[in-house]
Amino acid sequence: MDRYEQVIELAKRRGFLWNSFELYGGVAGFYDYGPLGSTLKRRIEDIWRDIYVINEGFFEIECPTIGIEEVFLASGHLGGFSDPLCECKECGEAYRADHLVEGHVEFADGLKNKELDGLIEQHDIVCPECGGKFGCTYEFNLMFKTSIGPGEGRKGYMRPETAQGIFIDFQRLARYYREKLPFGATQIGKSFRNEISPRQGVIRLREFTQAEAEIFIDPKDKSHPYFKEVEATSISLFSCEAQESGTIENTTIKDAVSNGTIAHEFLGYQLALTQSFLLRLGIKPEYLRFRQHKKDEMAHYAIDCWDAEIKTDRFGWIETVGIADRTDYDLKAHSNVSNQELSIYVEYDEPITTKEMVIKPNMGKLGPIFKGKAKKVAEAIKGLSPKELDKNEIRLEVDGEVVVVSSDLFTYSEQTVKVSGENIIPHVIEPSFGIDRILYCTMEHAFESELLEDSTDNDSLEGDRRNVLKFKPEVAPLQVAVLPLLTRNELIQPAREIIGLLRRRGLMVDYDVSGTIGRRYRRNDEIGTPYSVTIDYQTLEDNTVTVRDRDSMDQIRVDIVDLSETLYKLIKGDIIFSEAGELVT
Repeated sequence: MDRYEQVIELAKRRGFLWNSFELYGGVAGFYDYGPLGSTLKRRIEDIWRDIYVINEGFFEIECPTIGIEEVFLASGHLGGFSDPLCECKECGEAYRADHLVEGHVEFADGLKNKELDGLIEQHDIVCPECGGKFGCTYEFNLMFKTSIGPGEGRKGYMRPETAQGIFIDFQRLARYYREKLPFGATQIGKSFRNEISPRQGVIRLREFTQAEAEIFIDPKDKSHPYFKEVEATSISLFSCEAQESGTIENTTIKDAVSNGTIAHEFLGYQLALTQSFLLRLGIKPEYLRFRQHKKDEMAHYAIDCWDAEIKTDRFGWIETVGIADRTDYDLKAHSNVSNQELSIYVEYDEPITTKEMVIKPNMGKLGPIFKGKAKKVAEAIKGLSPKELDKNEIRLEVDGEVVVVSSDLFTYSEQTVKVSGENIIPHVIEPSFGIDRILYCTMEHAFESELLEDSTDNDSLEGDRRNVLKFKPEVAPLQVAVLPLLTRNELIQPAREIIGLLRRRGLMVDYDVSGTIGRRYRRNDEIGTPYSVTIDYQTLEDNTVTVRDRDSMDQIRVDIVDLSETLYKLIKGDIIFSEAGELVT
C-alpha cells in the first residue's frame, strides 16, 4: 500500500472516515466523518476560528445552504460555473476532459472544448473503464438544482461556495461594523458541487466544508495595519515567473510585496496567516508552497490570486486554500441584479473643496405630470450631464417608456461645496479554505509507520512496527487516554475519578481497559492520542500516575493533584514533556 492507502485504511478502521451510503453500495464524492474524524474536523475548524474570529476579529455568520436563482445569476455561477465533460460512446461513463489530457499537456486548465477534443484524438485517449471512444466535450454546470416550495416552486440551487451569503449581507454587516473599513465576516459550512467524476477520495467531494473570510477594504489603501508583524515571515512562492523556470522562490513576505510578486500588503498578510494556520495543524513546511495563478487562469475579477498547495504522496501538490483579491466584482454584480446600492461612506482625513453640478428636480411639478413615475424620472434627471441638461426638452427612458421632460421642471447649477467623504464600493480579500482536503493532508503528514528498536512499553519487542498519527496535541481528536494497568476495582475507581477531573478541565478523554497495557498504548498511538495516563499500584501508595508521551514513548510520574493542569499546559504547548514530571527509567 502507498501512503494514501495506509492513511485511508487506518481512517476507515479507526473511525475517522467512512464511505457514505455504504449499506447501499456507496456513491462517489461523499464521505461520512466517524467519531474521531468529526472531532478532528472540529479541532481544525476551532483553530481556524481562533485565528480569524478571535484574533483577527472577523465575526462569524451562518447563511442558508440553498440560494435563490438571482443570487447565482449575479455571481456568475449560472452562466460560467461548469467543467468540460465528455462521455464514453460505449459504456456511457463520464469524465472531465481536462483531466484526461493532463499527462499530455503542461496545463489543461483554460483549454477550450475543441482544443480538448483535438488532444483526446491526437493522443488516442480512450475510456479508462472500457477502452471506448469519447464523444464531443461539452460544458456541464456543477450546481445542484432544486425547487423552493410545493410544485415547481421557485428555482433554487445548493450553494457552490459560502461566500455569496456574506456578500448579500454586506449592508447589514457594514452597519454592524459601524461603517468602518476594513471589516470582515467569516463562515464555515457546507458547499455542494456536482463533480463529474470524483475519484480522489476526500480530495474531490460533491459535498464539502469550506471556511471562508470575506474582508472588505478601501480600494485606495491596501496596506495592512499589522503588516510589520508578518513581514519577516519566510515563505515558499511558486510565482508566475517561477513556474516558467520550475523553481520555487524562498523569500520573505516583505520582499515579495516590495518587488511586486505579491500585489500588496493586505494580500501578503493573508498568505502569512494561512501559512501560520497550516503549520499549526502540523503540515510539514517543506511540503507547503504558495502557487500564483497565471494570467490565463486568473479569474476575470481578480488582480492577484494564490493557492496554498500541500504535497501529498499520491496526488502530488494539491490546492487547499485560495487567497484572492476579488476587487469590487461581487458587490457590483449583486448591486446590478438587486438594484440596491452596495457601497460604504468613507470620510476623508480632511474635508476638501470642490465644484460639482447640483441638479434639483421640481417634484411639485413632476408629481402631477408623471404621477407614480415621478421619483424615477427625478432620479434619471440627476444622472444626466450638463451637456444633456442644456436643452429645452430632454428625452428619458423610464421603465422601458420614453418620457419628455421640459427644462422648467428642474434647475441645475455649478456650486462650490465642501466634501467630507465619498461613497465607495469596497474591494474584497478572500482566503477560502477547503477543510476536508486540509484534514486529509493533516492526517497524511502526521502518519508514520516505524520499526521499534527499543521500547519501555509492555508487549513491545524489538522489530515491532508501530503505526502512529503524530498530531499536534491541540489538533488530536482524543487528547488523553486513561488506562488502569489492570481491570481491578482498586485501580478502576481512581481511574474514573481522574477522568472526571480531566473532563472538567475541558480535555477530551478516552477510557480503555481492553487488552494488555502495551496493546492499549498501540491503539492510542494509531489514533494520535498524545498522552496516556496509567493508574497502577504505586498510585494507591503515593497518589501519582504515569503519563506516557506518544512520540518519544517516554514516561513521567505526576501527582494527581497537578495532573489536569500539567496535561492542559502540555496540550497548549506551554511546557515541554521532559519538564512536566520525574522521568521514569
